[in-house]
Amino acid sequence: MGYYNKGARTERELLNKFYENGYSVLRSAGSGVNALSPDLVAIRNGNCIATECKAWEKGSLALDPEQYMKLIEWERNTAFPTYVAWRMNGSGWYFIKLGEFTKAERNWNITRKKVVGINRRFEDVAGKAVSVAVTPSLSQ
Repeated sequence: MGYYNKGARTERELLNKFYENGYSVLRSAGSGVNALSPDLVAIRNGNCIATECKAWEKGSLALDPEQYMKLIEWERNTAFPTYVAWRMNGSGWYFIKLGEFTKAERNWNITRKKVVGINRRFEDVAGKAVSVAVTPSLSQ
């Protein structure tokens, strides 16, 4: 399976997880092609969460400097908490704050061990599912 297909499938998986927990979710156009915005923006009751989705089975995860700085800029401009959501096979989703990455010579990275130790999961970021009351339109 190509990287784009795997990435798109992973993004849709997390999009559905947010949706099932009462969020409205936007998936960025050009996701995986440019670094202008995170892959997903999830909104519920005025709370917004931005995520860059990664599915990687190595011992560490790296972001190139341009992508990292664009995510920092996004978080600064929007004031939305912005995470890198790392899906690990057999373990599910882990959410990494941008400040938890370490600057290396060529990129920004974080080890799997550190991420598992922090153990920030979906429920920690998104909270519990809520029931959403739908208000009928007044113009019917």
